[in-house]
Amino acid sequence: MAIRLKEQSAKPERLASGHRFCAGCAEPIIIRQILNAIDEPVVVGAATGCTEIATSMYPTTAWRVPWIHSAFENVASTIAGAESMYRSLVRQGKMPDKNIRFVAIGGDGATYDIGLQWLSGALERGHRFIYICLDNEAYMNTGIQRSSATPLGASTTTSPAGEVRPGKQQWRKPLTEIIAAHHIPYVAQASPSNWRDLMEKARKAAAADGPSFINVLSDCNRGWRHSTETSIEVTRLAVETCYWPLYEVENNVWKVNYKPREKKPVEEWLKTQGRFRHLFQPQFRSVIDQIQANVDREWEILLKKSEG
Repeated sequence: MAIRLKEQSAKPERLASGHRFCAGCAEPIIIRQILNAIDEPVVVGAATGCTEIATSMYPTTAWRVPWIHSAFENVASTIAGAESMYRSLVRQGKMPDKNIRFVAIGGDGATYDIGLQWLSGALERGHRFIYICLDNEAYMNTGIQRSSATPLGASTTTSPAGEVRPGKQQWRKPLTEIIAAHHIPYVAQASPSNWRDLMEKARKAAAADGPSFINVLSDCNRGWRHSTETSIEVTRLAVETCYWPLYEVENNVWKVNYKPREKKPVEEWLKTQGRFRHLFQPQFRSVIDQIQANVDREWEILLKKSEG
Protein backbone atom coordinates (compact mmCIF):
# COMPACT_ATOMS: atom_id res chain seq x y z
CA MET A 1 0.00 0.00 0.00
CA ALA A 2 1.36 3.41 -0.97
CA ILE A 3 2.33 5.74 1.85
CA ARG A 4 0.26 8.93 1.78
CA LEU A 5 1.54 11.80 3.89
CA LYS A 6 -1.91 13.13 4.83
CA GLU A 7 -3.02 9.75 6.14
CA GLN A 8 0.23 9.11 7.98
CA SER A 9 0.22 12.53 9.67
CA ALA A 10 -3.23 11.81 11.10
CA LYS A 11 -1.98 8.75 13.01
CA PRO A 12 -1.24 9.05 16.77
CA GLU A 13 2.38 9.82 17.56
CA ARG A 14 4.33 7.04 19.24
CA LEU A 15 7.10 9.43 20.34
CA ALA A 16 5.67 12.37 22.24
CA SER A 17 6.74 15.98 21.86
CA GLY A 18 8.54 17.61 24.77
CA HIS A 19 11.54 15.27 24.58
CA ARG A 20 15.05 16.62 25.10
CA PHE A 21 16.69 16.07 21.74
CA CYS A 22 18.78 19.00 20.55
CA ALA A 23 17.13 21.44 18.16
CA GLY A 24 17.62 20.20 14.62
CA CYS A 25 18.54 16.64 15.64
CA ALA A 26 17.58 14.06 13.01
CA GLU A 27 17.04 11.23 15.51
CA PRO A 28 13.46 12.07 16.59
CA ILE A 29 12.54 12.75 12.95
CA ILE A 30 13.76 9.29 11.97
CA ILE A 31 12.14 7.54 14.93
CA ARG A 32 8.79 9.20 14.24
CA GLN A 33 8.94 8.32 10.54
CA ILE A 34 9.75 4.68 11.24
CA LEU A 35 7.25 4.11 14.04
CA ASN A 36 4.57 5.95 12.09
CA ALA A 37 5.13 3.61 9.13
CA ILE A 38 4.67 0.43 11.17
CA ASP A 39 0.97 -0.34 11.61
CA GLU A 40 1.42 -3.22 14.07
CA PRO A 41 1.91 -2.83 17.84
CA VAL A 42 5.57 -2.28 18.70
CA VAL A 43 7.92 -2.87 21.60
CA VAL A 44 11.03 -0.68 21.43
CA GLY A 45 14.45 -1.23 22.97
CA ALA A 46 17.08 1.50 22.95
CA ALA A 47 20.76 1.33 23.70
CA THR A 48 22.35 3.91 25.97
CA GLY A 49 22.97 7.02 23.90
CA CYS A 50 21.34 10.20 22.69
CA THR A 51 17.95 8.55 22.11
CA GLU A 52 17.80 7.08 25.59
CA ILE A 53 19.03 10.24 27.34
CA ALA A 54 16.68 12.55 25.43
CA THR A 55 13.52 10.46 25.83
CA SER A 56 13.70 9.02 29.33
CA MET A 57 15.09 11.52 31.78
CA TYR A 58 13.75 10.19 35.08
CA PRO A 59 10.90 10.40 36.07
CA THR A 60 9.51 11.28 32.63
CA THR A 61 9.32 9.48 29.30
CA ALA A 62 8.49 10.53 25.75
CA TRP A 63 7.57 6.98 24.68
CA ARG A 64 3.94 6.08 24.07
CA VAL A 65 4.81 2.44 23.40
CA PRO A 66 6.44 -0.22 25.63
CA TRP A 67 10.11 0.73 25.85
CA ILE A 68 13.19 -0.96 27.30
CA HIS A 69 16.51 0.72 28.08
CA SER A 70 19.58 -1.46 27.54
CA ALA A 71 23.26 -0.97 28.18
CA PHE A 72 25.39 0.60 25.47
CA GLU A 73 26.26 -2.71 23.82
CA ASN A 74 23.41 -5.19 24.23
CA VAL A 75 20.13 -3.79 22.91
CA ALA A 76 20.03 -6.50 20.21
CA SER A 77 20.23 -9.20 22.90
CA THR A 78 17.61 -7.45 25.02
CA ILE A 79 15.06 -7.13 22.24
CA ALA A 80 15.84 -10.69 21.08
CA GLY A 81 15.05 -11.89 24.60
CA ALA A 82 11.75 -9.99 24.62
CA GLU A 83 10.87 -11.44 21.21
CA SER A 84 11.70 -14.97 22.37
CA MET A 85 9.59 -14.58 25.51
CA TYR A 86 6.65 -13.30 23.48
CA ARG A 87 6.83 -16.18 20.98
CA SER A 88 7.08 -18.70 23.81
CA LEU A 89 4.05 -17.31 25.63
CA VAL A 90 2.03 -17.34 22.40
CA ARG A 91 3.02 -20.97 21.68
CA GLN A 92 2.04 -21.96 25.22
CA GLY A 93 -1.33 -20.28 24.87
CA LYS A 94 -0.59 -17.93 27.75
CA MET A 95 -1.21 -14.81 25.66
CA PRO A 96 -2.85 -14.07 22.32
CA ASP A 97 -0.74 -13.38 19.25
CA LYS A 98 -1.04 -9.62 18.87
CA ASN A 99 1.32 -9.50 15.88
CA ILE A 100 3.80 -7.39 17.86
CA ARG A 101 6.89 -5.99 16.15
CA PHE A 102 10.09 -5.69 18.16
CA VAL A 103 12.32 -2.73 17.34
CA ALA A 104 15.88 -2.10 18.59
CA ILE A 105 17.48 1.33 18.26
CA GLY A 106 21.20 2.09 18.64
CA GLY A 107 23.62 4.75 17.52
CA ASP A 108 26.74 4.05 15.50
CA GLY A 109 28.83 3.63 18.65
CA ALA A 110 26.39 1.03 19.99
CA THR A 111 26.11 -0.66 16.57
CA TYR A 112 29.27 -0.29 14.46
CA ASP A 113 31.54 -0.71 17.48
CA ILE A 114 30.74 -2.10 20.92
CA GLY A 115 27.39 -3.71 20.04
CA LEU A 116 28.39 -5.45 16.81
CA GLN A 117 29.01 -8.82 18.49
CA TRP A 118 25.57 -8.82 20.16
CA LEU A 119 23.86 -7.70 16.97
CA SER A 120 25.63 -10.31 14.84
CA GLY A 121 24.63 -13.04 17.28
CA ALA A 122 20.97 -12.02 17.30
CA LEU A 123 20.93 -11.95 13.49
CA GLU A 124 22.57 -15.37 13.28
CA ARG A 125 19.99 -16.84 15.67
CA GLY A 126 17.19 -15.56 13.45
CA HIS A 127 15.12 -13.57 15.93
CA ARG A 128 12.31 -11.63 14.30
CA PHE A 129 13.14 -8.03 15.12
CA ILE A 130 14.02 -4.76 13.39
CA TYR A 131 17.33 -3.12 14.21
CA ILE A 132 17.58 0.61 13.48
CA CYS A 133 21.04 2.18 13.49
CA LEU A 134 20.89 5.96 13.93
CA ASP A 135 24.25 6.72 12.36
CA ASN A 136 25.39 10.21 13.37
CA GLU A 137 28.99 9.18 12.68
CA ALA A 138 30.52 9.66 16.14
CA TYR A 139 29.92 9.11 19.86
CA MET A 140 27.89 12.30 20.09
CA ASN A 141 26.28 11.61 23.47
CA THR A 142 29.62 11.51 25.29
CA GLY A 143 31.44 14.36 23.61
CA ILE A 144 31.77 13.85 19.83
CA GLN A 145 34.47 11.15 19.88
CA ARG A 146 35.27 9.29 16.66
CA SER A 147 33.71 5.92 15.95
CA SER A 148 34.32 3.45 13.14
CA ALA A 149 31.43 5.17 11.34
CA THR A 150 33.23 8.53 11.36
CA PRO A 151 34.27 9.46 7.82
CA LEU A 152 37.81 10.08 6.66
CA GLY A 153 38.94 13.64 7.39
CA ALA A 154 36.30 14.47 10.01
CA SER A 155 37.51 16.38 13.05
CA THR A 156 36.28 15.00 16.38
CA THR A 157 37.47 15.37 19.96
CA THR A 158 39.52 12.17 19.66
CA SER A 159 40.59 12.68 16.04
CA PRO A 160 41.13 16.44 16.02
CA ALA A 161 42.37 18.26 12.95
CA GLY A 162 45.67 20.07 13.41
CA GLU A 163 48.52 21.43 11.38
CA VAL A 164 49.71 17.94 10.39
CA ARG A 165 46.81 15.51 10.84
CA PRO A 166 43.61 16.15 8.85
CA GLY A 167 41.17 14.67 11.36
CA LYS A 168 40.27 10.99 11.23
CA GLN A 169 42.67 9.06 9.03
CA GLN A 170 40.57 5.96 8.29
CA TRP A 171 37.57 5.38 6.04
CA ARG A 172 34.31 4.35 7.68
CA LYS A 173 33.38 0.73 8.36
CA PRO A 174 30.99 -0.71 5.71
CA LEU A 175 28.43 -1.81 8.28
CA THR A 176 25.42 -2.16 5.97
CA GLU A 177 27.41 -4.57 3.81
CA ILE A 178 28.60 -6.46 6.89
CA ILE A 179 25.00 -6.93 8.00
CA ALA A 180 23.97 -7.98 4.48
CA ALA A 181 26.64 -10.69 4.65
CA HIS A 182 24.55 -12.34 7.40
CA HIS A 183 21.99 -13.19 4.68
CA ILE A 184 19.03 -12.01 6.73
CA PRO A 185 15.69 -11.32 5.01
CA TYR A 186 15.96 -7.53 4.80
CA VAL A 187 18.74 -4.93 5.00
CA ALA A 188 18.52 -1.30 3.92
CA GLN A 189 20.23 2.06 3.99
CA ALA A 190 18.09 5.19 4.28
CA SER A 191 17.98 8.92 5.04
CA PRO A 192 15.33 11.12 6.70
CA SER A 193 15.57 13.48 3.71
CA ASN A 194 13.88 10.80 1.59
CA TRP A 195 11.05 10.17 4.02
CA ARG A 196 8.84 8.01 1.79
CA ASP A 197 11.78 5.73 0.98
CA LEU A 198 12.56 5.39 4.70
CA MET A 199 8.98 4.67 5.66
CA GLU A 200 8.54 2.09 2.91
CA LYS A 201 11.70 0.37 4.10
CA ALA A 202 10.37 0.38 7.67
CA ARG A 203 7.24 -1.42 6.46
CA LYS A 204 9.31 -3.98 4.57
CA ALA A 205 11.44 -4.52 7.65
CA ALA A 206 8.33 -5.03 9.77
CA ALA A 207 6.95 -7.57 7.29
CA ALA A 208 10.19 -9.57 7.06
CA ASP A 209 10.00 -13.13 8.37
CA GLY A 210 13.16 -12.87 10.44
CA PRO A 211 15.71 -10.22 11.38
CA SER A 212 15.83 -6.93 9.50
CA PHE A 213 18.21 -3.98 9.65
CA ILE A 214 18.03 -0.34 8.53
CA ASN A 215 21.05 1.95 8.67
CA VAL A 216 19.84 5.57 8.69
CA LEU A 217 22.09 8.62 8.32
CA SER A 218 21.19 10.71 11.37
CA ASP A 219 22.46 14.27 11.18
CA CYS A 220 23.91 15.73 14.39
CA ASN A 221 24.29 19.46 13.90
CA ARG A 222 26.36 19.82 17.06
CA GLY A 223 28.90 17.22 16.02
CA TRP A 224 28.78 18.00 12.31
CA ARG A 225 29.00 21.74 13.02
CA HIS A 226 26.23 23.44 11.10
CA SER A 227 23.11 25.44 11.92
CA THR A 228 20.07 23.66 13.33
CA GLU A 229 17.70 24.39 10.45
CA THR A 230 19.78 22.68 7.73
CA SER A 231 19.84 19.08 9.03
CA ILE A 232 17.53 17.62 6.38
CA GLU A 233 19.27 19.50 3.58
CA VAL A 234 22.65 18.19 4.75
CA THR A 235 21.39 14.59 4.72
CA ARG A 236 19.86 15.20 1.29
CA LEU A 237 23.25 16.29 -0.03
CA ALA A 238 24.78 13.11 1.37
CA VAL A 239 22.36 11.18 -0.83
CA GLU A 240 22.78 13.39 -3.90
CA THR A 241 26.58 13.04 -3.76
CA CYS A 242 26.27 9.26 -3.27
CA TYR A 243 28.23 9.53 -0.05
CA TRP A 244 25.17 7.85 1.51
CA PRO A 245 23.40 5.88 -1.24
CA LEU A 246 19.89 4.59 -0.69
CA TYR A 247 19.60 0.86 -1.30
CA GLU A 248 18.16 -2.36 0.06
CA VAL A 249 19.08 -6.03 0.11
CA GLU A 250 15.90 -8.10 0.12
CA ASN A 251 16.41 -11.86 0.37
CA ASN A 252 20.01 -11.38 -0.85
CA VAL A 253 18.94 -9.32 -3.89
CA TRP A 254 20.62 -5.89 -4.03
CA LYS A 255 18.64 -2.90 -5.31
CA VAL A 256 19.58 0.78 -5.54
CA ASN A 257 16.46 2.75 -4.61
CA TYR A 258 17.60 6.17 -5.80
CA LYS A 259 20.01 7.31 -8.49
CA PRO A 260 20.68 11.06 -8.60
CA ARG A 261 19.98 12.67 -11.96
CA GLU A 262 23.27 14.45 -11.58
CA LYS A 263 25.70 12.99 -9.05
CA LYS A 264 27.06 15.98 -7.15
CA PRO A 265 30.71 16.16 -6.07
CA VAL A 266 31.17 15.14 -2.44
CA GLU A 267 32.82 18.52 -1.81
CA GLU A 268 29.33 20.07 -1.84
CA TRP A 269 28.35 17.92 1.14
CA LEU A 270 31.65 18.45 2.98
CA LYS A 271 31.50 22.25 2.80
CA THR A 272 28.18 22.33 4.66
CA GLN A 273 29.84 21.08 7.87
CA GLY A 274 32.41 22.61 10.18
CA ARG A 275 33.90 19.22 11.00
CA PHE A 276 35.42 19.24 7.48
CA ARG A 277 36.37 22.93 7.36
CA HIS A 278 40.10 22.23 7.64
CA LEU A 279 40.04 20.04 4.51
CA PHE A 280 39.68 23.15 2.37
CA GLN A 281 43.10 24.37 3.43
CA PRO A 282 45.76 23.80 0.73
CA GLN A 283 47.72 21.19 2.72
CA PHE A 284 44.64 18.97 3.16
CA ARG A 285 42.88 19.30 -0.20
CA SER A 286 44.18 15.87 -1.19
CA VAL A 287 41.96 14.32 1.50
CA ILE A 288 38.88 15.58 -0.35
CA ASP A 289 40.19 13.79 -3.43
CA GLN A 290 40.57 10.59 -1.36
CA ILE A 291 37.02 10.90 -0.06
CA GLN A 292 35.70 11.44 -3.59
CA ALA A 293 37.62 8.42 -4.86
CA ASN A 294 36.18 6.25 -2.08
CA VAL A 295 32.65 7.45 -2.77
CA ASP A 296 33.02 6.85 -6.52
CA ARG A 297 34.45 3.37 -6.03
CA GLU A 298 31.75 2.30 -3.56
CA TRP A 299 28.99 3.70 -5.79
CA GLU A 300 30.22 1.77 -8.81
CA ILE A 301 30.47 -1.44 -6.77
CA LEU A 302 26.94 -0.91 -5.47
CA LEU A 303 25.58 -0.35 -8.99
CA LYS A 304 27.17 -3.60 -10.16
CA LYS A 305 25.67 -5.53 -7.24
CA SER A 306 22.28 -4.01 -7.97
CA GLU A 307 22.50 -5.03 -11.64
CA GLY A 308 22.76 -8.62 -10.50
